[in-house]
Amino acid sequence: MSADTDLASLRALAARDWGLDLAEARDLGSNEDRNVLLTLADGTRRLLKVSHAGVPRDALEAQDAALAHLAADPAVTAAVPRVHPSLDGSRIVPLGDGSHARLLDFLDGAPPVGAARLPEGLPAALGATAGAVTRSLEGLDHPGLASGAWDLRRAREVLDDAASVLAADEHARLATLLEAAGARLAEVAGRLRVQAIHGDLTADNVLVDGDGAVAGIIDLGDVGLGWTVGEAAILACALLQHDGAAVRDALDAVAAFDRAAPLAEEDVVALWPLVVARAVVLAAAGERVLAEDPANDYARVRRPLEARMLERALSLGLDEAELLVRHALGRVPEPASRTFTPMIAGLADAPEADLSVTSPVYDGGGWLEPGALRTALAEVRGDGAGAVTRYGEHLLLPDAGRAGTPRSRLAGRAIAVAPGTPVVSPNGGVVAAVDGDALALRVDYGPAVHLRGVEPAVAAGTRVVAGETLAHAAEAGDGAAVVLLWQSVLPGLTPPARMTPGHDEAWEALCPDPAPLLGRVPANLASSLAPEALLAARDASFARVQEHYYDAPPRIERGWRHHLLDTRGRGYLDMVNNVAILGHGEPRIADAVARQLRLLNTNSRFHYEAVVAFSEELAARAPEGLDAVLLVNSGSEAVDLAIRVARAATGRTDILALTEAYHGWTVGADAISTSLGDNPGALESRPDWVRLLDAPNTYRGRHRGADAGRYLEAALARLAELDDAGVALAGLVAEPIFGNGGGILLPDGYLAGLAEAVRARGGIVVSDEVQVSYGRLGAHFWGFEQQGVVPDVIAVAKAMGNGHPLGAVITTREIAEAFAVEGSFFSSAGGSPVSCIVGSTVLRVLDEDGLQENARAVGERLRDGLLGLCERFAALGAVHGMGLYLGVEVVRGGPDEPDPSGAREICEALLEEGVIVQPTGDHKNVLKIKPPLTIDEAAVARFLEALERVMVRREAWAAL
Repeated sequence: MSADTDLASLRALAARDWGLDLAEARDLGSNEDRNVLLTLADGTRRLLKVSHAGVPRDALEAQDAALAHLAADPAVTAAVPRVHPSLDGSRIVPLGDGSHARLLDFLDGAPPVGAARLPEGLPAALGATAGAVTRSLEGLDHPGLASGAWDLRRAREVLDDAASVLAADEHARLATLLEAAGARLAEVAGRLRVQAIHGDLTADNVLVDGDGAVAGIIDLGDVGLGWTVGEAAILACALLQHDGAAVRDALDAVAAFDRAAPLAEEDVVALWPLVVARAVVLAAAGERVLAEDPANDYARVRRPLEARMLERALSLGLDEAELLVRHALGRVPEPASRTFTPMIAGLADAPEADLSVTSPVYDGGGWLEPGALRTALAEVRGDGAGAVTRYGEHLLLPDAGRAGTPRSRLAGRAIAVAPGTPVVSPNGGVVAAVDGDALALRVDYGPAVHLRGVEPAVAAGTRVVAGETLAHAAEAGDGAAVVLLWQSVLPGLTPPARMTPGHDEAWEALCPDPAPLLGRVPANLASSLAPEALLAARDASFARVQEHYYDAPPRIERGWRHHLLDTRGRGYLDMVNNVAILGHGEPRIADAVARQLRLLNTNSRFHYEAVVAFSEELAARAPEGLDAVLLVNSGSEAVDLAIRVARAATGRTDILALTEAYHGWTVGADAISTSLGDNPGALESRPDWVRLLDAPNTYRGRHRGADAGRYLEAALARLAELDDAGVALAGLVAEPIFGNGGGILLPDGYLAGLAEAVRARGGIVVSDEVQVSYGRLGAHFWGFEQQGVVPDVIAVAKAMGNGHPLGAVITTREIAEAFAVEGSFFSSAGGSPVSCIVGSTVLRVLDEDGLQENARAVGERLRDGLLGLCERFAALGAVHGMGLYLGVEVVRGGPDEPDPSGAREICEALLEEGVIVQPTGDHKNVLKIKPPLTIDEAAVARFLEALERVMVRREAWAAL
């Protein structure tokens, strides 16, 4: 646009041509046009729209006609803006560069644009609005209506227009995708209805009211002629950019559109190919706009969101997508009830193999083996009689732990039989297709039948009768034969043999259990298996104060090393589990526990070797002189016991502690816990025997940077005040690194100076090592080593048992004996044979696998990557910690503006990426990153890539 369209010139234009008395004018984002929000002196707001120079005047007249048409239709309940004529009566004012200006109402309401996750129900509301508008515009006829650049009939033209700015391989890729979609469209294109359509009725172009209903439509800049179904496809494609179950949201919107503007049979066929076409067009056009106008920030921030639309549009095959669309529209026939000839003899009572996520076949990482499915089936098969998988099962596949959602749900059943076993036709039909080891049969009665893993015995087009041999089970390379068998109630469409989770209800209707084809009774799927049902049961019986991660948590039932696996076969990278220091599913621990449980498990008042061996091993890891061990069950108990030990050894009561710290849930440990994130009223509810020092928070606290040394000065001054008040301290309890605050390191020399001052007053120094010990810091086994301090008492837990309840207090013989004045002490399970065997095994595996060194090396790589992201994204304010004990600040503008909602949103978005991270800190704004020490370079790279994708999208949404 010319200089005539700079902001100052447009202000002058509004005053001159429309006589407006303006208080303010500011630009709004747009891909090609110019939108300026005008605020009048009386507070009224108007929108000045300046069209792109390439938009002809009659097209703008058509837009105005469409606005008037919609405003007059009572079926369109959302408001549309009026067009205000200029002082000379013109609705369209030409500018010198070929562009035109118009003045419209600025509608009240909140645009959902910028919402990464749309509110529940809004996709359907958008679909209903798009349908109503489309139905209304059927009656619009205007000479200015034409096929614009966004008309999906011109998709290839748009792609080729961008060829000069696209890399050759990218243009070729997009062209291939468009050709595949076009081939599907060619089947019905000649029958698709053409009419005036809005062309871009998405969340970007509506306003919503306080109830979340669509209240206004704010942009008809793309109105023109196009396929009726194109409007539904454009909306569905746009919904794919948002977080959450985006494909489900798109289907909900299409269903609502259909209720308002019924889709014809040919529309249903065309819909998803047009979703793909729209995503291709946006990708190509976005690059072209940026090439022509590199300063177009709106187009720049849209690109990662447009890339996400294309990625998700392609996550479904065209047959698969059409099947889901038909189910969403309620256009799925009920399968006929028929009697079939069993396709494979002898399977009526064959055993079912457990291939669920909890199946023993996956123990020890067995799910990573490509042949796990065949192995499990072969084990059940036993004597060779045959075995089948359960219908509706979500398998655990080798790709479960990688980025993306695996295709884990079998469409039907897998069957293990002897190689060469005949597979016969269940009734009369025609062989629809033969392709390698796959065969499709269109039967005369009932759903189409699909086979894979066979050697076909008939050619495509062959008519067969019931009992006629179709194929033989193919040998799979290891002496086994596994046949996949599934059905489709829509014979013209082929469902995939495996599909992604999330549409179970649809697939149960589209691909019913093939059990009758094997002479078996169909399965009755238990809804209680769903994560949602289990969560409801948890809330009914498990006190809700015991919180769970995430609003809609996946159901996690298996872990392996640094992976967690849900019951739908999806793997998550575990970046938060500092309890499982050796990783999940460690077989050496499992074997040791199983062996000990078969021998003996009792309390530590009995005499057995394991408690002696483990105590010696712990004492050997501690500094010289700390050689007495007391065993308990948890970190809370360890800290509580440490407080009792300090009091008994000194004969005093008062304990010195730091703010912003969490030490546990027992009465004693809770008393010295001051984390506001865990207890908002913590500072006001401490008992009078707890004496507090300000947290030496070098990032957000009172003293930062070069002034961090003043924390020790302040602490020593506080001790002097306590001296003056006659307070005699029993001791100091402190974390050597602020664990709950996200791994913030204490100022150099702080803990050493404080410990010296406490000891000078006769107090005992307790180091709370519950979170930071056992090599997690990489350079140090114990956290206090980082501060150059040797405590009098160590409280430790979490990593000690790798998830088994185990904690300890390690101290000097003298202090331990002093504790005896309170009487004898023991913990029933803390020093049990099983607990001790677990503890000893953890230490052994830490050494055997070099996990402390791994924490150092991989931790450095992870920290460097996080620092790089902090440099790119202002919302990531700092990286705390060391080794594999890290925290990332999420802020709005700096240390004094923590962003807890942003941290929570990032964690939810990372879950969709297959990564588990949770917020911590007093403000719940620090991403705590404490993965099992088994994490490797590949997992770190995956995590950093996922966080980068989330931050890029977050930055894009914030800019819209």
